[in-house]
Amino acid sequence: MNTTQQTGGQSPLTGQVLFYQQPQPLSPEDHGGLGVKQIAEPFGFLREAHAVPVTVTEFGLAASSYPIIFVGNDRTPVAVMGVRQGQNLFVDAQGRVPDDHYVPAFVRRYPFVFAADDASDRLVLCVDRAAPMVSNQPEVPFFENGKPTKFTDDAVEFCKEFERQRRATAEFVKMLTDLDLMEQKTVAFQPRDAQGNPAGDQQKIADYYAISEERLNALPDDKYLELRNNGAVGACYAHLVSLLNWQKIIQRAMRVQAAEAPAAV
Repeated sequence: MNTTQQTGGQSPLTGQVLFYQQPQPLSPEDHGGLGVKQIAEPFGFLREAHAVPVTVTEFGLAASSYPIIFVGNDRTPVAVMGVRQGQNLFVDAQGRVPDDHYVPAFVRRYPFVFAADDASDRLVLCVDRAAPMVSNQPEVPFFENGKPTKFTDDAVEFCKEFERQRRATAEFVKMLTDLDLMEQKTVAFQPRDAQGNPAGDQQKIADYYAISEERLNALPDDKYLELRNNGAVGACYAHLVSLLNWQKIIQRAMRVQAAEAPAAV
């Protein structure tokens, strides 16, 4: 098992640790007796993540479930799974995500993650020791006789592929930025009373970056062809279609809020 990979001088963890609480470099010396087991709430760790990074190859899959927006100075693409900090609207009381909603690779790789080793300019495979599925009485061990199991080797390959897609996503975002296709947007909603009448001021949910459809359609032919040849056009339109999900997620938030509100006496 090769648990390291060249980083090219960049750390993939900046701003993307989210639910990782205690990541440790995976080794037979420290984790020889550990592994994973089935847990009652498989996505319980996701409950407080209201936005999750997605890679460009996931846009088409995620676009049917969530708004995909670009955030921060790096314009990181994320799938919006909640409208307020600390609340994921798609994890139910049993710690599950609905079967008809896409689960991003960022989530599916948990409890594993690559961390940057600045001293060697490599990526080191880590495991979140605090993850609820990591156990000293595992159903599937990380190591057997000091050697990584197939499960661990598969985890390494999954994380390597995720890192490749993360880099491709950074290149995609740079292409959009170089072509000046990004614009700032704001999403807000109008609270309404039981009769459907406006109740109070509009409430802002988020400021974010999005692809401007007007600028995309106005690209010179050679630049549009460059996007197409790089396989980026489909992702651009998947992102634009995904923004139609804002209304769905706002309605979902209002239903959750109504269910949590104390009954009127």
